[in-house]
Amino acid sequence: MHRTNRNIFKRGSKTYYNSARFFPAAVWHDVSILYAFVRTADDFVDRQPAERDAFFRFKSDYQRAWESGVASDNPVIDSFVELQRRKHFDPVWVRSFMNSMEMDLTKSKYESLSETLAYIHGSAEVIGWCMARIMELPEAAMAPAARLGRAMQYINFIRDIAEDLELGRQYLPTADTGLPDLTRETARRQPTEFKAYVRREIERYRQWQQEAVAGYRLIPRRCRIPIKTAADMYQWTAGVIERQPFVVYEKKIKPGKLRIILTGITNILS
Repeated sequence: MHRTNRNIFKRGSKTYYNSARFFPAAVWHDVSILYAFVRTADDFVDRQPAERDAFFRFKSDYQRAWESGVASDNPVIDSFVELQRRKHFDPVWVRSFMNSMEMDLTKSKYESLSETLAYIHGSAEVIGWCMARIMELPEAAMAPAARLGRAMQYINFIRDIAEDLELGRQYLPTADTGLPDLTRETARRQPTEFKAYVRREIERYRQWQQEAVAGYRLIPRRCRIPIKTAADMYQWTAGVIERQPFVVYEKKIKPGKLRIILTGITNILS
């Protein structure tokens, strides 16, 4: 079961996976369970075409296992339900997550920041809360944990503008910006406006990231190292995009494994 979760985690995110290796073994095990569950649901809605039936079956199998206490025979679900009970994840958090995943099947464009943040609440902020519970952090850490999830999700949206457009989605709001959308064609027609827009949104990300940093002191050092390492990698990504906003149409900006590992070691030594 652990190997299944670990393999899904490894395939799903180089940054999170390699940063998470710095967690103590027991925490690493639980983080793998959490990530495998959310990645599996996310993959169903992100595939082209989306696997709607598989997603709704996964959702109902989870709900049945959670409510009945009877195993679903899906190792990803069953290990997550055990983790949810052991670490006391609020069922409302999981419902919020599923709601955001379901939005990917029905909603293609987010016009306002409030719409985007409603999506981010379920797709990232509640995951921050789950991480806080896994690490057994105090209640005061919950708000910064949600901010970190929000910040990381937002820089992902900036990084993945082109990829999301290929999926028929635009998560970043453009209302009142002078940009009708974020297609490559619009960016080429309005390069000055596009560059300014991306840099403003990166500043928004940085504000949320800074609010998250205030909670680092509440995280035990052994767990703070992987959290900070992942956050550092997203700040590196933001810096690359800020220097050349059009890079989002050329390639997916992601740190290499060596950069992640060296950053983690630096955080251990600092």
